Amino acid sequence: MDSKTIANGILRAIAILTGVVLLLYFLYLIQTVLIYLLFAGVVALIGRPIVQFLKKRLKFPDTLAVIVVILFFLGLLVGLILLFIPVLVEQGKNLSILDVNDFQRNLELIEVEINKFLGRSHITVENVIDTQEIKKEFIQGIEMSFIPKILNGLVAILSSFSLGLISVLFISFFFLKDSKLIQNSLLTLVPDSKESGLLHSINKIKVLLSRYFLGLLGQILVLFVIYTIILLLVGVENALVIAFLCALFNIIPWIGPFIALVLMVLLTITSHLGADFNTVILPDIGWVLLGFGISQLIDNFISQPVIFANAIKLHPLEIFLVILMSGMLFGITGMIVAIPGYTVIKVILKEFLSENKIVKRMTKNI
Repeated sequence: MDSKTIANGILRAIAILTGVVLLLYFLYLIQTVLIYLLFAGVVALIGRPIVQFLKKRLKFPDTLAVIVVILFFLGLLVGLILLFIPVLVEQGKNLSILDVNDFQRNLELIEVEINKFLGRSHITVENVIDTQEIKKEFIQGIEMSFIPKILNGLVAILSSFSLGLISVLFISFFFLKDSKLIQNSLLTLVPDSKESGLLHSINKIKVLLSRYFLGLLGQILVLFVIYTIILLLVGVENALVIAFLCALFNIIPWIGPFIALVLMVLLTITSHLGADFNTVILPDIGWVLLGFGISQLIDNFISQPVIFANAIKLHPLEIFLVILMSGMLFGITGMIVAIPGYTVIKVILKEFLSENKIVKRMTKNI
């Protein structure tokens, strides 16, 4: 092997590495578009059976059937939003009767009790955290000056949500209308000899992702039932709607359950404003924490293993690393799409690089 061959090999390797880096950077820049495509794909997977039913059983034209399904999903979304309006109104009423001074006195009483407990070890709350600063920040945080900030944030969220919703519905329409759209587009990018392999990969991906989303739906249902029982026991109003919202948060790995817990605790407090903090609110918070802990044990040791081990056959350590890296690269959206995206990559690698030792080890369960 002469120096020219070695130099060409090095240059080729550098060119390939540069191309991969540029591709990853490009994907990072268009991550929002990829998220829209992913959600549209999920809508298309769920809506495809309904479209087929309308076309074959009720003899709907293709376009009309797709429009009906899109309107159906849009109606579901509007219905969910309308469900949460009474919750917001009720919590607003509860907050309107909040006595800030009384709440501060309750915080001070809790601090005294904690200091009594920790005093046995000569430790006080002040040694650990600056409680005065926390109370000061809390009191300042609930002043009326924070309302403009919240309104500005809501406007920004609504703008982003509206753009995303329109984009997802538009893309979903064409995915449903022409189910072969993505498939035909991908076939044009591969040689004729690889077309059968690509078709096999697409079919395999559809099966695995269908199992994943069905399993995810089951996971949300289990958490919804548990959260509903918890909130009903502590007397939170609109328990069904709040439980459903908290269950949906669990779609976000790690962060979602924490958000759900904080939300349930806050709503438990606001639902009992005016009651005695030590004898009513604090015990209810304890029940919420206990019930949440039980729900997480069931979710982590029963629900998730069934979904990930049986549906898409991923090892728990593999799941952890994939979600961690996706979260570091793409934030919360990356954590949400990590498992479906990784599943797609594994299927493609197995089909086209099945002889590679690393790929063979990674994809032996698929």
